Amino acid sequence: MAAWVAIGLALLVIGGLGGAMSAANQWAQRDALDPDSTGPGGTRALAEILRDHGVDVRVIRDRTAAADALGTGPATLVLPDAPALSDDALSDLAAGAADVVLVEPRARTLDLLLPGAAPAGVAPDTAIEPDCDIADATRAGAVAPGALYSASDGCYPVDDAFGLLVDVTDGGRVAAVDARPLFTNEHLAENGNAALAVNLMGRHPLVVWYVPNPADTDLADADPSLGDLTPPWVSGVSVLLLVAGIAAGVWRGRRFGPLVAERLPVTVRASETTEGRARLYARARDPLHAADRLRIGALRRIASLLGLAANAAVPEIADAAAGRTGLDRRAVRGILIDDIPRGDAELVALSTRLRDLEDAVRTAVRPERNPR
Repeated sequence: MAAWVAIGLALLVIGGLGGAMSAANQWAQRDALDPDSTGPGGTRALAEILRDHGVDVRVIRDRTAAADALGTGPATLVLPDAPALSDDALSDLAAGAADVVLVEPRARTLDLLLPGAAPAGVAPDTAIEPDCDIADATRAGAVAPGALYSASDGCYPVDDAFGLLVDVTDGGRVAAVDARPLFTNEHLAENGNAALAVNLMGRHPLVVWYVPNPADTDLADADPSLGDLTPPWVSGVSVLLLVAGIAAGVWRGRRFGPLVAERLPVTVRASETTEGRARLYARARDPLHAADRLRIGALRRIASLLGLAANAAVPEIADAAAGRTGLDRRAVRGILIDDIPRGDAELVALSTRLRDLEDAVRTAVRPERNPR
């Protein structure tokens, strides 16, 4: 009993140390597009570049605090997808910003802030020229935009869709772009990605980067829980059944004890076992299975003679045997792999050929031990 307790405590300690080390190594990863994340999918590099350009970047994870920061002066709101916020909350938050940059546009967000726009597939993984009149895009040059959006006009066109949408409003504008293949740490240095990001987000001295927080939701939970959908007596019955199952397991469960050596009543000679198995094979009329057993034994012995590893593949053994004996490789593969006996006569013939092949390998490996 003490040994099991010690093992359990050791496992708990090891698990705790492993969890602590994992948390220490991954503390900065956070979520995708998080400006505090240094992982491949984060945007820490972009936030630092904006700060180097004199832009005050504030990473805010609370909707009320983000709205207060936007009210201090002209600012750009960087807004990823926020499914925990209602339409009214998203619209109110965006209304307080001079510019809004949607870095993870979804159909709902596009419909709210860019009426008439919608997702329209994915662009090919090649750099595309802006081909538009938006100065921020033309100065940045070609990028590989990722997601595409349908609209009447935009930049980085692919067929009838665009990789960047910009809608100029009174005193500001709303831009939509897929930031995952462009603005994350692993892609920011490619093409004109960094220039496009700075041009879109650095138009004002303040950037409010809102990071959605599930606890920041304003949606009421109207979905009933499982407990609301079941009668009150179900919980009690479930607990009773669980206790009964545990009691039955303790009552009827197998109790493992030390192994007990049991003396067999008779001793069976190996020759009798082999002969009995052979009779079973003959009665089953399955020459292929018997041939497989013969081949397995021959392959093991031939591999040992040739000095091959115990886990050597069958084709490797066959090729090595053919190369050492000088026999035709196709013939050796037929003996060891391909030939299928159709009856007892062919099985006996295969057994003879296996024995002859094994003797040939032994003679080639140890010629001094075989009389001429």
